[in-house]
Amino acid sequence: MALWKDNTAPRPTPTPATEATEPARFDAPSKLGLAPSPAAAPLARPDTGLPRKESLIAADITIEGKIEGGGSVRIAGNFKGDVNVQGDLTIEVGAKLTGGVRADNVTIAGELEGNVEDASRIDLLQSGAVIGDLKAGSLTVAAGARMRGKAEFGLDDNEGSKAGKLGHGA
Repeated sequence: MALWKDNTAPRPTPTPATEATEPARFDAPSKLGLAPSPAAAPLARPDTGLPRKESLIAADITIEGKIEGGGSVRIAGNFKGDVNVQGDLTIEVGAKLTGGVRADNVTIAGELEGNVEDASRIDLLQSGAVIGDLKAGSLTVAAGARMRGKAEFGLDDNEGSKAGKLGHGA
């Protein structure tokens, strides 16, 4: 006795309209001497002028890797790796980030083990702790925040080297 039913009914052949909606394979056009279909070309994302969305790493999540992109990121869990975004980075209370950071604005309410480079603004909140160096246009440190490392803010590289020379009798 067979446990399956043989299906011997003929299958319908796809219509040309159905085939046009399927993505083209990269090797198919070259083998057939055809140009790739317009549907296979990647679509460009239009700039809508709307604020960029924020991605969240939730409190019960631990991730290792690398974050790169144009939006903002909020870390409420644990992340091990570098973060490089054109938006804002927020490290929530109880969260931990181990890695380097490049972001426009950085808010630290949790723990950061790593350096922040070239941020416009860094806010180190009362519950925040940093082990690493901070470099930003402006830095705000709340009473009770903890840090081990060095902080450079308010000066760009050219001004910092001039101030160093002036301080040494130049």
